[in-house]
Amino acid sequence: MRTFLPAVAEQLFRDIQKIYEETTQTLTLPSSRLRRLKFVFGTCALQALDLVDQRSVTCLSSPSGRKAFQVIGGSGRLYTCFLSCHYCPCPAFTYTVLRRNQGLLCKHILAVYLCQAMAVTQQESVSDQQMSAVLSGTGGP
Repeated sequence: MRTFLPAVAEQLFRDIQKIYEETTQTLTLPSSRLRRLKFVFGTCALQALDLVDQRSVTCLSSPSGRKAFQVIGGSGRLYTCFLSCHYCPCPAFTYTVLRRNQGLLCKHILAVYLCQAMAVTQQESVSDQQMSAVLSGTGGP
């Protein structure tokens, strides 16, 4: 479970997941959930939803069970995010979350959570060797 997020954020992701499990809607959230996302996560909520709409999130998984998420940012840059330790290498995460403590997460990590809740995360299997390269920052699939 997401141990780094407040209970209100956890519940919001569960609500979104329930909406997508119970309906056949594709990437459409009720306005009440959109308002809640914006309230909890601020301006990065809309940016994260844009990344979701663009199908920018891929979950890499290896035979050993390791997982990493790669998100193609709005500028086209690839960010490798880790939910297990709540980390993204983007400048916004470093500045807003780590240095200033002004946000819970960046748009890339929020996009990962949203894609998982909406069941729209792209999946890619990689070898353990490829995963090691991704995790060390020396390469990727």
